[in-house]
Amino acid sequence: MLYRVTHDTTYEYTEPVSLCQNVAHLTPRAAPGQTCLESSLAIHPVPAVVVERADYFGNPSTFFAVQEPHRELKLTAVHRVEVVQRLEPDPTQTPPWEEVRDMLRVDRSRDGLEASQFVCDSRYVKSTAELAEYARTSFVEGRPVLEAILDLTARIHADFEYDPRSTTVATGLSDVFAQRRGVCQDFAHLQIACLRSLGLAARYVSGYLSTEPPPGFVPLIGADATHAWLSVFCPGPGWVDLDPTNDQIPGEGHILLAWGRDYDDVSPVKGVVLGGGQHSVSVSVDVERLTEAETVGIA
Repeated sequence: MLYRVTHDTTYEYTEPVSLCQNVAHLTPRAAPGQTCLESSLAIHPVPAVVVERADYFGNPSTFFAVQEPHRELKLTAVHRVEVVQRLEPDPTQTPPWEEVRDMLRVDRSRDGLEASQFVCDSRYVKSTAELAEYARTSFVEGRPVLEAILDLTARIHADFEYDPRSTTVATGLSDVFAQRRGVCQDFAHLQIACLRSLGLAARYVSGYLSTEPPPGFVPLIGADATHAWLSVFCPGPGWVDLDPTNDQIPGEGHILLAWGRDYDDVSPVKGVVLGGGQHSVSVSVDVERLTEAETVGIA
């Protein structure tokens, strides 16, 4: 599949901002099954400083500083991304989950060390006995790790209600777990916390989701939004993505932006401002599947 993604973010302030410095994760990274063919980021007012670089996790990031007074900051990111369907591993052929947990404690190979950093707690994801107990219903003794993870994914999808009005970025996992509702970011954090509570390695993934309209209907521009899922380390297949919001292994309808320990590592835009008073932010994401005619000439 080939997609055009348009991601608009607008900050409006009640008082002038004299200076802002920000880091944006708004460029899709290269990954197995995904190629970013084109990407652009327009910022207004035009920044005095722009630095493109890879962050600690290898995600493309953009540092920029606006040094003129402004009451509005607008970012428009446009991408053309090719996504191909990857073969899904056989869950029954993955090692027992206890074997994977024990391996992560001692493996000093490159892959083992990379994975082990995603076992530890992070800002938005804390291991707890309560979440370990919830997860253990899926993780019975000797069960293949991916089979257990898929069962946990299905349980979160069934037990928790998607409700955009129920949480904010500041809502803690204990509240999400208690009220049994949240959004994709909450469900990704929740499953990561469950897995880390058992000693497994899981990372947070940000991106976009292409939503398919009913047959005969035209996709609604603006109906898509930023999305979040997770990726789990499984010896053999490697990192396997899971989407608890939709109870599936992400495929060609998921477009990857960045990954990290949790949302804090890969938030689309974060930074500091001087002045500004109160502010509001609006975000609009359009994910368009390109037609055959629109793909002509794209290498």
